[in-house]
Amino acid sequence: MMKKIVYIISIIAFLAILTALFMFIKIYNKPHTDVNTSVSDYTVTIENIANDFNQNEEQANQKYLDKIIQIEGIIKNVDILDGHGTITLTDSKDPTKTVVCNMAVSENMKMITLQQGQKITIKGICTGYLMDVMLVKTVIVN
Repeated sequence: MMKKIVYIISIIAFLAILTALFMFIKIYNKPHTDVNTSVSDYTVTIENIANDFNQNEEQANQKYLDKIIQIEGIIKNVDILDGHGTITLTDSKDPTKTVVCNMAVSENMKMITLQQGQKITIKGICTGYLMDVMLVKTVIVN
């Protein structure tokens, strides 16, 4: 009787370890989101997304976090440091509301031609709100 219980527990433990290993491998090898070819989940203005985060950050996180967001704005700043580009967009109505876009490496050549004050549309994955709304893997739409 005792051997039978140990045998059953061993099988259950083995299956649990096998399932955990399968899940780890599946999640580890999950393909990254290609923002360039993906359809945006939301197309918003800088004013709207900044207001959403300012009014209720928890609710805005539920809505925007890890979603592909498309935003049109005016370039406040363009930086390329060690091959990593960052564009800060602002709203024409309220320049205190900004979106920081950490650009995809493939966009570096396009960034060279951008100028402060230029109006552009970008698309990226929202990672939340610190002092500004943050987007990563951002690509230039036009």
